Amino acid sequence: MSTLLAFAFGYLLGSIPFGLLLTRAAGAPDIRAIGSGNIGATNVLRTGHKGLAAATLFCDMFKGLTAVLIIRYFSAELAIAAGLGAFLGHLFPVWLGFKGGKGVATYIGVLAGLYWPAALAFCIAWLVVAGVTRYSSLAALVASAGTPLGLWFCNLHNLAMLFLVLTILLWIMHRANIARLLEGSEGKIGAKAATPG
Repeated sequence: MSTLLAFAFGYLLGSIPFGLLLTRAAGAPDIRAIGSGNIGATNVLRTGHKGLAAATLFCDMFKGLTAVLIIRYFSAELAIAAGLGAFLGHLFPVWLGFKGGKGVATYIGVLAGLYWPAALAFCIAWLVVAGVTRYSSLAALVASAGTPLGLWFCNLHNLAMLFLVLTILLWIMHRANIARLLEGSEGKIGAKAATPG
């Protein structure tokens, strides 16, 4: 029962669609009708509002971090359930018909709450790949692929298994991006787009 409650708490926090809420509050177009149709920070950036994109990134990270830290205060083991819940809540929010974001920022937030050095390593890897290629999706895919391995080699086996699951889900959510990367048609960081894709 405690595990279920921790998961539910994480899910409810994770399901808050900050990208949609912030763009609506700012009077920007419905984020689901532009670019990739995603509610995350990268797609918010395609509206041309860098401040909104930064705020979305922070809030999506913070909800994952908050879910983990609050539950971790009571139990380190239950924090894993809360982290899983927060990630799934972002990907499949009940409020939006289970159509949410792709999970990168929330992934980082959960990782920071459970083992911050791995989150730092993720961010460094993301910045390097994004800086070289200008592809946000590729940076996320590369950084996430190394996360479970890094955790495993740090003897954090429970976290490694959790992030193996989260990484698989993150890659599934990026399947369209992967196809566009292979085709050479993926949008680069900062590029605007007018229609879903």
